[in-house]
Amino acid sequence: MATQNIKFGTSGWRAVIAEDFNISTLRRVSHAVAEHVREHREYGYRGEEYLLGLRNAGKPAPKTPKVIIGYDTRFLSEDFARNVAEALAAESITAVISGTDSPTPVVAWEVMRTSASGGVMITASHNPPHYNGFKWTPYWGGPAMPDITNDLEARVQALTIAEVERHIPFDHGVTAGIIKVEDFHENYFRQLGSLLDLGAIKKAGLKIAADSVNGAARTYLRPILEKAGAKVTGLREERDVLFGGRSPDTDEKNLAGLRETVVKNRMNLGLACDGDADRFGIIDSDGTWISPNLVLGLVLEHLVKNRGLKGKFARSVMTSHFADAVARHHGLEVRETAVGFKHIGNLLRTGQYLLGGEESGGLSIMNHVPEKDGILACLLIAEMVAYERKPIKKILAELNKRVGNFVNCRTNLKVDPNINMESVVERLKLNPPLNMAGSSVWRIDHTDGFKFIMKDGSWLGLRPSGTEPLVRIYAEASTPQKTAALTEAGKKIIVGKF
Repeated sequence: MATQNIKFGTSGWRAVIAEDFNISTLRRVSHAVAEHVREHREYGYRGEEYLLGLRNAGKPAPKTPKVIIGYDTRFLSEDFARNVAEALAAESITAVISGTDSPTPVVAWEVMRTSASGGVMITASHNPPHYNGFKWTPYWGGPAMPDITNDLEARVQALTIAEVERHIPFDHGVTAGIIKVEDFHENYFRQLGSLLDLGAIKKAGLKIAADSVNGAARTYLRPILEKAGAKVTGLREERDVLFGGRSPDTDEKNLAGLRETVVKNRMNLGLACDGDADRFGIIDSDGTWISPNLVLGLVLEHLVKNRGLKGKFARSVMTSHFADAVARHHGLEVRETAVGFKHIGNLLRTGQYLLGGEESGGLSIMNHVPEKDGILACLLIAEMVAYERKPIKKILAELNKRVGNFVNCRTNLKVDPNINMESVVERLKLNPPLNMAGSSVWRIDHTDGFKFIMKDGSWLGLRPSGTEPLVRIYAEASTPQKTAALTEAGKKIIVGKF
């Protein structure tokens, strides 16, 4: 395999198992991480970060670099993780590996809790089953920013074959004490217990269905809900490396079984996490799938209204303005970022932000990891329902009366390969539409793609994919009809018929 194929995307390096993702390429990336850690021992311990109040700043660097390693339930994930440990051990870096499959946010918390140099997560998140991936989490517990992933890519290129092949056999490493196998459950459960009012869930006597979609939440989601005192039915907790033939996502289609369980058994909630448990899926008591865009506003309202918490709110540019309205209602500042949770995580690190989230199903809160945490999101919704003692749709309806209605839609438009996307982008820059769906364009945001914001508050977002002939179309308005009209306008704009 050509090393130039090892590229880090918005959330790590992902590739097809046994093709680009194999032992050789994995060791290559692991040795690159080892070099990065050794040459940046001081990274994350600088005085200016301490003054900013960033987590894990101002602490002395450990005498021996340490890296936390976790992995999801995909084919060979545990073996790949052991190979990472073997490569790091050969570089005199202590490798602390989970004894069982573990969620991405759990690895992030272990990195923060133990002041480790960073963490490796073997996962392709919600990608199809034949993919796996490598995610590097720096010392602060959040996604790596581009300057770090660019550095790793450059180091991958420079490694020789002899350097790549160096490793210490796993059992030898364990005997020598440079590879350690640990259980991450209890430390993570204690962290969630410090953030949540678990007693409220017990007092409410909630009946919940917990769907792990055959992923890494399978020993975390149901157990923590049971610890909180809920009556829980677990779904898809067995390991299935094919995830039932689907991508391990939390979209509405993949949660059909969860919906059926909730409705049939008259439960209060259905809660789900994706393959590595960094994303969430929510089903209301009547079987309605609650969009992540709506969940963000609901969680923010709950944290401020019921928990009395304050702080800023951060979201990615193509995320609904619903939570913005909630934030303004409570006098909270809103910050918009480019797409990718790494940008939100970078803000959460400051300790000034109460909540950060994105439309694809990721969020985290103050005093926790600056990384998406689907388990935390599920528990926050359970806590909200416990406080309010009513279904989510009723809570949402009451909130809409105060802040307005927000109907959001995301569409993936496959574009004819013959259409030159660079020309489309150039056309939008030079001659953008100034009126669509009967509304005038107030301003155009170029933070990430094109976001046309209308004078009436509705908006249309267009984000061309950098890897395939695909454009993501986002639209939001106060009515389904206006949202649909904006989506159609977006389609016409891309194909040049607007």
